[in-house]
Amino acid sequence: MRTAGFVAYRIAGMLVVLLAIAAITYAIFYLLPTNPAQLSCGKPCTPENLARVERFMGYDLPWYQQFWDFLRGIVAGRTYGSGAGAVTCATPCFGYSFQLNTTVTDLIVSRFPVTASIAVGAAAVWLVVGVGSGVASALTRGSAIDRGIMTIAIAGVSAPSYLVGLLAILFFSFTLHLLPSGGYVAFGDDPLQWLGHLALPWFTLAFISGAVYARLTRGQMLEVMGEDYIRTARAKGLTERRVVVRHGLRNALIPVVTIFGLDLGGLLGGAVITEKVFSMQGLGALLIDAVHTLDLQVVVGFTLFAAFLIVLANFAVDLVYGLVDPRVKARV
Repeated sequence: MRTAGFVAYRIAGMLVVLLAIAAITYAIFYLLPTNPAQLSCGKPCTPENLARVERFMGYDLPWYQQFWDFLRGIVAGRTYGSGAGAVTCATPCFGYSFQLNTTVTDLIVSRFPVTASIAVGAAAVWLVVGVGSGVASALTRGSAIDRGIMTIAIAGVSAPSYLVGLLAILFFSFTLHLLPSGGYVAFGDDPLQWLGHLALPWFTLAFISGAVYARLTRGQMLEVMGEDYIRTARAKGLTERRVVVRHGLRNALIPVVTIFGLDLGGLLGGAVITEKVFSMQGLGALLIDAVHTLDLQVVVGFTLFAAFLIVLANFAVDLVYGLVDPRVKARV
């Protein structure tokens, strides 16, 4: 019952946060002087045509009615215009791109597999490599291994992602001719080509983010391994491996889990720079194109979808806490 109450409370909090984000996003992109109807009307646009476009898109209504229609469209869908020329946007409707003549939801669905492939694969690599390197560095504190890992970690933290990506393309694609320099192949079309095209983006993101996780894990492990319960576990005769994994690493992973959930949620919302460097048409590329063409429907829908992923990742982190730390589970 306590766990169910906690989950219900967190879901209610998620809905409040998403509602606030929707209101702020809508206000920024729709209540400012920029007129989406003017952008869709094109040039030349007579006052009569502009009024017709505003009625079709619903921008002739009061702002609160527009916001209500926007929210209602997410849960119940909506229709733009009337008669034979009406445009239907099915649930969940995050808006309609009149420039691309399709719903924002369809655009997100078509681009999301690319971004998800980049995000999930890179996250798995940087989590394993970063945490493993951090543990190895902490257990060999002051040694050549420790100094080498921390030197690489400092380079990863300092280097911008576009520079790492370009250097990876130069070395692995143009010099060694081992991996393709960009593009995307769906997993269902050719799994090996899918893996080959994603290897460099994974390496780029894992090198940068893995460095952060290595430094964080090292600091947490050094702190945890000096605690009294670690000395007690060793005094009880437990093997060093069991002490490190069960008592040391498990407690050191709590802040790592927090950052990992937020990083993964944010990356699922679009790896903007990485997708641009490797010429991949994911959510990040969709956002860049929408900003360049001032397609506000896509910008608003994408922002709300990305916020949903981050909030969902934060909720998942709260649930994982109970698995990593029994003390948290007891309080829940």
